[in-house]
Amino acid sequence: MLDVQVQNEMDSTDQPNSIFHVEQIYMYPLQPNDTKNMTFGLLTGETVVHSGTCIDGSILITNYRLYLQSGKNHYHIPLGLIEVVEPREPFYLHIGCKDARTYGCSFKNNEECVEWNNHIVKAVDPQRPLKQLFAFYHCVWSKQKDYDETTRRLESQKRYTFNKEMFENEMIRLQFEGDSWRISKYPPYLLVPSCINDDVLESVAKFRTSRRIPAAVWRHTRNGAVIARCSQPEVGWLGWRSAEDEELIKAISAACNFDRSQRVNSDKDSNLSHSPGSFHSDESLQITSEMNHQEKKVLIMDARSYTTAVANRARGGGCECPEYYPNCEIQFMNLANIHSIRKSFHALRQLCTSSADQPNWFSQLEGTRWLLHMSGLMKAAVTLVTAVERDERPVVVHCSDGWDRTSQIVALGELLLDPYYRTTEGFRILIEREWLAFGHKFADRCGHATCSPDINERCPVFLQWLDCVHQLLTQFPCAFEFSHIYLVKLVQHTYSSLFGTFLCNTQQERIAMVHDKTFFRLGLFEFALL
Repeated sequence: MLDVQVQNEMDSTDQPNSIFHVEQIYMYPLQPNDTKNMTFGLLTGETVVHSGTCIDGSILITNYRLYLQSGKNHYHIPLGLIEVVEPREPFYLHIGCKDARTYGCSFKNNEECVEWNNHIVKAVDPQRPLKQLFAFYHCVWSKQKDYDETTRRLESQKRYTFNKEMFENEMIRLQFEGDSWRISKYPPYLLVPSCINDDVLESVAKFRTSRRIPAAVWRHTRNGAVIARCSQPEVGWLGWRSAEDEELIKAISAACNFDRSQRVNSDKDSNLSHSPGSFHSDESLQITSEMNHQEKKVLIMDARSYTTAVANRARGGGCECPEYYPNCEIQFMNLANIHSIRKSFHALRQLCTSSADQPNWFSQLEGTRWLLHMSGLMKAAVTLVTAVERDERPVVVHCSDGWDRTSQIVALGELLLDPYYRTTEGFRILIEREWLAFGHKFADRCGHATCSPDINERCPVFLQWLDCVHQLLTQFPCAFEFSHIYLVKLVQHTYSSLFGTFLCNTQQERIAMVHDKTFFRLGLFEFALL
C-alpha cells in the first residue's frame, strides 16, 4: 500500500500548486503489467480497464478516469466529466467535457482511433445502475483498507449534510424563531406563517406543480422581509384558483408586516428612551411608524417570460392572476429555459476549441448568448435584492417546476444579501439547502447514472450559477472567503462521481441510496484555500 497525498488529482502537472491536498487518501500502486511509465497511483477502489499508447504518449482508462499523457503534460479526466467523444480526421480523437474543457489525442491508424473511441464511449455511458459509479467502489474499498477510519469519516460527514439540526440552526441565525413563523410537519422542514396549518398546506400543494408550495427560505433580520420559493400555480386554460394558495401568500405578507411593525415599535421605544428632546420628535416618529405599518405588496418573481407562462397553461400550468392576488405585484424575468441554455453552452464549448486570435472571436462569443443569459440571471438577482433590501418587500420566486431557474435566482440573491453565504461554511449550506434539499435534478441535468435517457433533460444549470458566482468573485474578491480554484474544483466534482454529494435527483433518493455508502464532504467543501 502506498500512503500518498493527492495533489493535481485532475489537473496537468504544469499546475503544481493544486489545492486538492486536503486529506491523505490511500492508493493502490499500479501492477507492473497494467501500463508503463505511469507517474500516479490509483485511488482506493480504482482499477485499470484499458491501457495503451497514442502518438503523443500514453492513454489509460480506469473505472474512474481517463488518463492522457502528452509529452510532459498529464491529464486526469473523470469519466463523469466527459460528454462528447468523436473521431476526427486524421485519426484524431476529440473529447469534450461538461465543464467546457476539451482534450484530444492522435493515433497511428484509424483502427486504433475507432477502438479507443468505443472504449471511452462505453466507459462514460451514464445508463448504468447507480451503485456502479466509482463513488461506491471508493467507499467500499476504503472500508476494506481501514474500516475504523472510514466509519469515522462517514459518521462525521452527517453534520455536513442538510438535516434537521442544520435547518434549525440556520432558522435561528435568520431570526425566524418568533411568533410569525413555524416549521411545517408535513411536508417537513418548510417555513410557513404560523397562522397556516398543515391542512391548508396540503390544499396548496395540490394547486402547485410538483406540490412545491410557497415556503420561506431567507429573512432580512432588520426589516423582516422574506424570500420564499415555490413552483408555478396550476391555473390551466380554465383559470382555476385556490383560496388556500391565496391565503398563504397573503399570510406571508402579513407575517412580514407584523415583524416590521415589531421592529418599528422597538426602534420607537429606543429613540424615546435614549434621545429625549432630540431631533426625533413625536410627530416624525408617528409618521415613520405609519409608513412602516403600511402593508408591503408581495413581489412575485416569475423567472419565465409572460408568453411562456401563458403558454404553460396549455399543459395545466400558468401564472398567478393579479385579480386573485390583490396584495401582490407580478414581474416576469424573461430567463431562457434549459434547452436554450444547453444550446448556448454547447456553442460556447465549441468556440473554446478555436483560437482566440481570430479577429471576430468576441463577436462569436456574443453569438453564443452565454453572457447574455448570465446577464439576465444577474439582473433577476439584483431585482430580488432591491425588493428585499431597499423596498423591504417579501418576494416569492418561481419558474415552472421550481428546481432550475428558481434555485439560481434565490441562491444568487441570498449570496448578494447575506455575507455569511460568502464564507466557505455558508456557501456549503447555501448549496445544500437551495440546490440539494430543494431537489434540483442533478442526475438528469448532469447526466449521472439513473438519469433520464432523454438528453434534452441535460443542462448546465448549476454550472451557469457558479459562473455568475465567479463573476461576482472577480469583481469583489475581498468579499469572499474562497477562491476561483474552489469553484473550479466544485464544478469538476459536480460531475466526477468521486463523491455522492451531487448524485440523484432528490434529497429523498440521496438519503435512501447514497448516504453512508459514499463520501460526501471531503475533497468537496473542505479545500485548502489559497
